[in-house]
Amino acid sequence: MKFTRYACLVLGLMAAACKPGEPTATTASGVNQPTAKAWSVRMADSDIKRNPEGWMIDFRPKPKWDYTQGLFASAIERVYEKTGDKKYLNYIQAFADTMISENGTILTYKKTDYNIDRVNPGKFLMELYKETGNEKYKLAFENLRDQMRTHPRTKEGGFWHKKIYPHQMWLDGLYMASPFLAQYAVEYNEPALFDDIANQIVLVDKYTWDAEKGLWRHGWDESKEQKWADPVTGQAPNVWGRAMGWYAMALVDVLDYFPKDHPRRAEILQITNKMANALVKYQDKNTGLWYQVVDQGGREGNYLEGSASSMFTYFLVKAAKNGHIDQKYLQAGKKGYSGIISNLIKENEDATISITNVCAVAGLGGDPYRDGTYEYYINEERRDNDPKAVAPFIMASLELEELGTASAAK
Repeated sequence: MKFTRYACLVLGLMAAACKPGEPTATTASGVNQPTAKAWSVRMADSDIKRNPEGWMIDFRPKPKWDYTQGLFASAIERVYEKTGDKKYLNYIQAFADTMISENGTILTYKKTDYNIDRVNPGKFLMELYKETGNEKYKLAFENLRDQMRTHPRTKEGGFWHKKIYPHQMWLDGLYMASPFLAQYAVEYNEPALFDDIANQIVLVDKYTWDAEKGLWRHGWDESKEQKWADPVTGQAPNVWGRAMGWYAMALVDVLDYFPKDHPRRAEILQITNKMANALVKYQDKNTGLWYQVVDQGGREGNYLEGSASSMFTYFLVKAAKNGHIDQKYLQAGKKGYSGIISNLIKENEDATISITNVCAVAGLGGDPYRDGTYEYYINEERRDNDPKAVAPFIMASLELEELGTASAAK
């Protein structure tokens, strides 16, 4: 069952769920507030029910330390902050305790792999340490911080995506390390990190930006040796939605911590505004969503994709709410959110909700078929409830719910 009847709720300022037939309350400001649970809580509860253990959320047969588990844990931690309900804290702590020994060793993690994806979960560990004071969590995220001290780089200082992908920067990698490092810089007094963070953001913009399309390509190979790399520019052949989504989320999350008086903050804000303009330009006019291959919406096989649409919505709402971009972009974010609910959210028989039409995985190189072509991206597996859509949807919901509460209070 699609939630088309609920889309009108999003155009108001409260982003909460309302089951068929349930009443809404009207505040003194005239804002309709549904009385049922918020979308953020509904999706969090749904995915926890589907995955009683935190490591299960990426359809894995056994525990693994990876960016997807960290992404979902961070989203659940934010739900805990909003609700104060300890079940959410207990959930992410149980995952952490499954993965981390008393001396801070992380199960399945190997620092010398220099895999930037593995750093992303450090964010929820910092929050867990603040909540519990358990030293093993601090030992674990200090180990992740230490990885980035010796992580291999391009000639201009850009972090390689992985040691097995030498000389390459992917848009994905900006989300995996930069917000973690920004938070660490503030909370553990390492302000010099902000110079490095700014450099990562600017370098990937410099080398993946396609001025003709007004979009960022998936990756860049400094050596120009990869089969997918343009022999002149080193760029990947196409614009993958989720890769841009990672970059967009990195921008707004880094800005949460980036000093207002830092000399390179203006560059990050410029790229943030460039991102907002790009997203509005390529947003589907009928649904408010975005395509798997962003700039080829009318091409056969392309589809409106759940993770990119959730990430872009989160970016637009948060960036506008925090004053990083013009308020006109907030309407585009609301339209995206309405489109997700109308087209991608379904209600299940057990009263849970699902997010649909999500690209399971995509990358560059590593396997012969990961060639970055249009055909590659549209033919990767699609599935429901992939954490790479679930978590950004929860985070976008929280941003809108917070915005709605503030507006209602006025």
